[in-house]
Amino acid sequence: MHSTLRTFGLFALLILLFTAIGYVIGGYFLDDWITGALVFLVIAAVLNLVSYFLSDKLVLRAYKARIVSEAEAPRLHNLVKKICLKGDLPMPRIAIIPLETPNAFATGRNKDKAVVAVTEGIMKLLTDDELEGVLAHEMAHVKNRDILVMSVAATIAGAISFAARMLMWNMFLGGRRGNDNIILLVVVMITAPLAALLIRLAISRNREYKADREGALMIQRPLALARALAKLEEGNRRRPFRRGNPASSSMFIVNPFRGGGFVALFTTHPPMEKRIAKLRRLSEETGFLG
Repeated sequence: MHSTLRTFGLFALLILLFTAIGYVIGGYFLDDWITGALVFLVIAAVLNLVSYFLSDKLVLRAYKARIVSEAEAPRLHNLVKKICLKGDLPMPRIAIIPLETPNAFATGRNKDKAVVAVTEGIMKLLTDDELEGVLAHEMAHVKNRDILVMSVAATIAGAISFAARMLMWNMFLGGRRGNDNIILLVVVMITAPLAALLIRLAISRNREYKADREGALMIQRPLALARALAKLEEGNRRRPFRRGNPASSSMFIVNPFRGGGFVALFTTHPPMEKRIAKLRRLSEETGFLG
């Protein structure tokens, strides 16, 4: 309950931040702070609706994922069926992504509309036990509606960055000058995108830890998921995605877009060594050794 409240609190901060930018834009360009805030609040609502109804279709199309039948992918369907029985979940659609980079994600606005997608590379790399751990992690996301929350958060965060850039270019290219609120405008331009990014990262990282734990408990094999994560981290380091939108990285079980040094501070996933350590502690606490 604490984790869920924390996530939705962060999500509310994103909406508030987006509305605050509208407040500043309204005051700077229209001399009407309230109208600006209300307009951006409406825009946020529209973005949320688009994310709710179309996010799954957009991400599947972006990665050329193809829905497959049980006859086409019996291994995947059998593993997911086992997980659904254990977790009392409806069977999702299964999709395969034509990429050799080993990875997986789930999408869909609710349990009845869910899709679990895996790359061709992950099926070659992992054993059945390890792949079941990955699929259980993704089904835990489905169960908790994590994908919907993260998709909407990513959409709002992107809109905040776009609005900040719009402010910057309008100021540089002849926007109103000499305004008493110019300092506030500059502060918003600099801090709003960074704040949106940090809030989005907090939402994503929190959900990854939770899905690791719930997925491992669902199949009662935390160490199988730990082994899978170690293999996937190495596989994505060796063969990162060369195409796709980094804004969608939070959807995958491990970050498919590589970056080191300062960039690593802003990754959407928790450090892999911490995820694996938590799973090993879970194994010791529960006695599940698989």
